[in-house]
This record gives sequence, structure tokens and C-alpha cells, in this order.
Amino acid sequence: MNTPKAQDTHTPTQLIDARIKALDDWRGETLARLRALITRADPEIVEEWKWENPVWSHGGIICTGEVYKKVVKMTFAKGASLDDPSGLFNSSLEGKVRRAIDVREGESIDPVALTALVREAVKHNISSRKK
Repeated sequence: MNTPKAQDTHTPTQLIDARIKALDDWRGETLARLRALITRADPEIVEEWKWENPVWSHGGIICTGEVYKKVVKMTFAKGASLDDPSGLFNSSLEGKVRRAIDVREGESIDPVALTALVREAVKHNISSRKK
């Protein structure tokens, strides 16, 4: 994968665009769909590029978008503290802080449930900062 490095003079949005373009298979399509849902869930979400991965933040990190050979993983920084009534979290369930959603080839994710989870994460970040 020939994705630009963060030290290049690209914005985080451009780096994420390049990552998606470099993934010319189901993983790029999946990351693009997840990105669209995340950014539509809250107009104040900021795209960042950390650890050579897309990161979405508002009041702190919401989640990362990691790409592996068999999964696109969304790791929610404070996932263990979030309500997940739809049961989207299916990875890193033993952790005390993070939780993740692994999306495999051919799988889809409930857009309403993901939107609610992202909004819950934003609410959690903002309320944590006020304390």
C-alpha cells in the first residue's frame, strides 16, 4: 500500500482519501462507508491521522479506522464506557477501556446503530471533559 506518510504536507483528510484509494478492494469500500457514517453522525467530528491510521475525534478520540488483511477495525477509544444496545462491538471485548468493531468482507454494519454509537462516544467525551 502506497499511502502518503503523515510527515508529508497533506491534511488528515487527504491522507485518509489516499488510504482509501490505495485499498483497491473491499477494504477501501468498507473504510469509505464507515468514514461517511462517522462524519455524518456529528458535524463537529474532526478527521485526524495518527499511528498511520484514520482517527475521528470530537472532545477526544472517538475511534480509529485500522485496515488489516481480513478486517477493517473500528477501535473506539472509550468503548468499554459506551452503551451498545445493538451489540456492534465484536472485538477487544475483554479490555477495560477500548472496544472494537471488526467488519469482514461481505459484512455490513447497521448505519442507525453505528450513528447512535458514534453520538454516544461524542457525548461521553464531552461529559468527561466537563468533570
